[in-house]
Amino acid sequence: MRNYDAIIIGTGQSGPPLAGRLNSEGLKVAIVERHLVGGTCVNVGCIPTKTLVGSARVAALAQRARDFGILIDGPVRTDMQLVRARKDRIAGDSNRGVTQWLESMDNVELIRGHARFTGPRTVTVNDDVLQADKIFIDVGARARVPDWPGLDEISYFTNSSIMDVDFVPEHLIIIGGSYIGLEFAQMYRRFGSQVTVVEMHDRLIGRDDEDVSVAVQEILETEGVRFRLRAKCLSARAHADGVAVQVSCDEGPEEVIGTHLLFAVGRQPNTDDLGLEDAGIETDRSGHITVDDHLRTSVPGVWAIGEVNGRGAFTHTSYNDYEIVAANLFDNDPRKVTDRILCYGLFIDPPLGRIGMTEREVRALGRPALIGKRMMTRVGRAREFGETHGFIKILVDAETEQILGATILGLNGDEAVHSLLDVMYTGKPYTVISRAVHIHPTVAELIPTVLQEMTLLQ
Repeated sequence: MRNYDAIIIGTGQSGPPLAGRLNSEGLKVAIVERHLVGGTCVNVGCIPTKTLVGSARVAALAQRARDFGILIDGPVRTDMQLVRARKDRIAGDSNRGVTQWLESMDNVELIRGHARFTGPRTVTVNDDVLQADKIFIDVGARARVPDWPGLDEISYFTNSSIMDVDFVPEHLIIIGGSYIGLEFAQMYRRFGSQVTVVEMHDRLIGRDDEDVSVAVQEILETEGVRFRLRAKCLSARAHADGVAVQVSCDEGPEEVIGTHLLFAVGRQPNTDDLGLEDAGIETDRSGHITVDDHLRTSVPGVWAIGEVNGRGAFTHTSYNDYEIVAANLFDNDPRKVTDRILCYGLFIDPPLGRIGMTEREVRALGRPALIGKRMMTRVGRAREFGETHGFIKILVDAETEQILGATILGLNGDEAVHSLLDVMYTGKPYTVISRAVHIHPTVAELIPTVLQEMTLLQ
């Protein structure tokens, strides 16, 4: 039996900073990692994928150089081995940085292996039994692969395994028309692949408003991405050209033929081999660990942080989980999960920044609301950079004058939206920002203008 004050299982975006705080408080800590330090974001998620997005953006700009009066001799080509090497270097630096940080902590021991509960206060790792009064679960999630007929006949990618690709697929079929799938769709189209996105619903990114779905589809179709919506009876089989995906239940099944297949159909928590039942830790139907507003599980002294608790599937929400736990444990600051406002981005080009409630959700409230909307064609910065797709949309409670939600789909939208998010956190009326003076020429300078032109939501 090896005794610690705290055990952290997993090294995603919550675990390492929590280890740092526990270390600074003088606690003896074991942090356990079975695979890659840094979790999804560092190794196969945010950092490597956005590095690829950066390479794809340069490829697209090079293709458009003549539109800006810049002449490039010869065709623009993608060397995927160089693209991958750049991605591996940047992600590798992040992985090594987190690893070295953990290893430098005086009171923290980084243990390599798979942790499994044997009781509410004990876990086994390799041949050792670890015990602590505080245990934090930060094991994240992995790509979900559907139970389709025919998958045993073919090879396919997930958003993790496609990170190892060093070639440009001739025709990439992507299953799933949400955030991960759409980012890869634009990326590989810009690298030179034919791309077809297959989605079961009648529109893309169904959690967002319909005008967002339509605009995103138009952006990607402009670049040559093809879509097959309302796909049914999905299955896959080997084909002489690579893979055939059935997308219809009709006789004489309609198929999409491609060379490679990528699944982007959601994620599942890594809770199936943790021994949670031996500790009495409860999960929901999807396998996420059930937590309260302070991220405590059903077992006293055990917390679940990050994507594994189902309370946020983003790097920023995972890091906020660490902040909530640390504030409650050490700062006499009763922070809660329900304090945070929903915010996320879709990192296509131009990007989508989304905060708070959608227009659909605001309408469902049945309360008077104001709406302001401006197309990016009327934003000077967007015209100057030749990126006029998308719009700014803001929703306000007509009675309290508080901002309810906003969408900025367009140039720098993922950054500009934060000026609205910060005002939402203050609880101040929208007039605080509508009367502000912003720098010209920027995208954010139009936010006060949109707020000054609000009309009643009909």
